[in-house]
Amino acid sequence: MKTIISFISAFFIFIVSANAQVSKINLQASGLTCSMCSNAINKSLKTLSFIDNIKSNIKESEFEIQIKPNSKVDFSAVKKKVEDAGFFVAKMEAIIDLQNINIENDAHIEFQGDVLHFMNVKPRLLNGLTQIRFLDKGYVSAKEYKKNSTMTSMNCFRSGKTVLCCEGKHQKAGQTLYHVTL
Repeated sequence: MKTIISFISAFFIFIVSANAQVSKINLQASGLTCSMCSNAINKSLKTLSFIDNIKSNIKESEFEIQIKPNSKVDFSAVKKKVEDAGFFVAKMEAIIDLQNINIENDAHIEFQGDVLHFMNVKPRLLNGLTQIRFLDKGYVSAKEYKKNSTMTSMNCFRSGKTVLCCEGKHQKAGQTLYHVTL
């Protein structure tokens, strides 16, 4: 009987921990001129422990990054690895399995120890695989970042960290904050 209960408990814990998993990141880099550039980004990204596989589209400067199951993804590390290779992120999207998550415009949710600030969205319940697009500086062009800044009056958009506008919504100030849309 103890074995059955242990198995059921372990199964339940797996289901709960799998409820907010990132399965894939689609990234477009800027500044690439040849296949060697693409290769440099590939090599740099492959050093991240949560990355399982990378498919490159050299013509479009795009990378489809498969994430290892049950891994915590550090989106800032992905951006940094592209920059370490000498390039910039022009666009980044993630496919996340979100279960029973209510979102609203200009509202935050906690996700894997970070915070997602949804912008330019209608209130809805997210259930299942959801594609989010990052709107922060360093994840979009300077022109798009400036345009995105008009979507919110909250100061956290400029800092990328939870600040006074976020007070009371999260356990600690200064958490990494990503501004996203659907």
